[in-house]
Amino acid sequence: MQIDRDLILRLENLAKLELSEEEREHLCKDMTNILQMVEKLKELDTSNIEPLTYISDAVNMLREDQIKVQVTNEQALSNAPEKSEPYFKVPKVMQ
Repeated sequence: MQIDRDLILRLENLAKLELSEEEREHLCKDMTNILQMVEKLKELDTSNIEPLTYISDAVNMLREDQIKVQVTNEQALSNAPEKSEPYFKVPKVMQ
C-alpha cells in the first residue's frame, strides 16, 4: 500500500481533522514507517508458534457492584449544554 497525499487527505476527511501541510507530511512519513515495520514482521517464521488465546492467566475477577458516590440530578445536569429537566437533551440520531 502506498501512503501518499491523497490517502492522507481522505483519512483527514474521514476523521474530520484539519491538518496543516507540515502535519500531513509528518503523518505520511509516520504511516510509511509503520507499514515498513509491519512488512518487516511478516519476515518472521511463526510456523511453530501457537496462537495466543489470552494475554494473561488471570480468570475473570468479578466483584460486587458497590455504590460509592452518587450525584443529584441537579449536579449531573449542571454542565449539560442542553437539558430538559430531569433529562439530558441530545440531538436526534434515529428517524
